[in-house]
Amino acid sequence: MWREISRFGKKLVSAGLTHSHFGNISMRAADRMTITRSGSMLDEIDELQVVEVGLRRPSSLDILASSETVVHRAIYKETSALAIIHTHSPYAVVISLLENAFFEPVDSEGSYFLHRVPIVEGGIGTDELARNASKALREHKACIARGHGVFIQGTTLEEAYVAACMVEHSAMVGYLVKMGWRW
Repeated sequence: MWREISRFGKKLVSAGLTHSHFGNISMRAADRMTITRSGSMLDEIDELQVVEVGLRRPSSLDILASSETVVHRAIYKETSALAIIHTHSPYAVVISLLENAFFEPVDSEGSYFLHRVPIVEGGIGTDELARNASKALREHKACIARGHGVFIQGTTLEEAYVAACMVEHSAMVGYLVKMGWRW
């Protein structure tokens, strides 16, 4: 599992969807999840940079796991997700500060595939964020934590990665349109 997480960690950083030390990735298997460790560099993941924790309740290993473990755990409990990516995508963060409850993509692909992206409240790694993100992801592929970043769920990391790319592209287009950008 760590190899798949490593592959997509590199892709996220090289695509500019997050910086090396920000964001996290997890995959679910039965009642366990493998998640990146707190402080790990997403573009340099190896078997020592992930930790396996339970989905049902916190454990002593949670202290090693990402600060967003509580959010990933809640999303897995409330959705059918098998993979979660959390990015700090710059345009999505900006859009979350400009919009209210939802971001509605104006580009054709974003509008078609994402429809609308909920903007949720809650501090980093808090129960509030866990509740709000897991609720939003019951019916949406992605949500944006206001001023923080994007949580994307999928059946595979590839599916989640495609949605992460789409959210950031649509947020960039939406921001440029909102700012009245002209050639």
